[in-house]
Amino acid sequence: MRSSKILFAILTVMFALATSSSAWAKKSLPAVNDEGMELVKDTKLATVYADPGANLGIYKRIWLEDATVAFKKNWKRDQNRSRPLKVLDEDMERIKAEMATLFREVFTEELLDGGYELVEEAGDDVLRVKPAIIDLDVIAPDIQRTAGREYGYSESAGEMTLNLELFDSATGDKIVKATDRKRDYRRGYVEWRTSVSNRADARRLMRPWAKALRSTLDEARSATTDAK
Repeated sequence: MRSSKILFAILTVMFALATSSSAWAKKSLPAVNDEGMELVKDTKLATVYADPGANLGIYKRIWLEDATVAFKKNWKRDQNRSRPLKVLDEDMERIKAEMATLFREVFTEELLDGGYELVEEAGDDVLRVKPAIIDLDVIAPDIQRTAGREYGYSESAGEMTLNLELFDSATGDKIVKATDRKRDYRRGYVEWRTSVSNRADARRLMRPWAKALRSTLDEARSATTDAK
């Protein structure tokens, strides 16, 4: 039971560190999901389910998988309604690849700064992290062509949602399942958007997620040490 209390206390700390829309987060959800994990209440992240019997403090190494990326429904259609240079499938694939690479960079930086070793293999002390970015909405993508280039203007860079799953790498058991949406604030005026500015804004939106994961692991490690 002590490990249950430790995990839930740690998760509360983790998701209190992330800023998110509380209205979106406080939907009516079942106390136990279809995977048998329990809802963690009183968090500032949208949705968090966890295995109450797990202890994140036993993991010393991290297996960070590549993030999968999916656009918001009808994103391409909506983009092409008014722009002269149409978004192509190849543009979407390029943006998805760039987002996945950026996600890995942000999380790797944060975890390495925290002293965690990154690996690509299972082990008794290895936590497997499986991220997915969904509902990606880049409002003004930087579309590049051989014959030219089109820049956009917008008040906001857009938004995206993170689905994050944590597994015991040795057993394959899922420990935590969390979801959170980040939306870039509207500035009240339009700005010129390029791949550089979109990348900077995406990094800013991802950073709290990376810090939250690191803080969770730090708290778990500290709580496990104190419990011995």
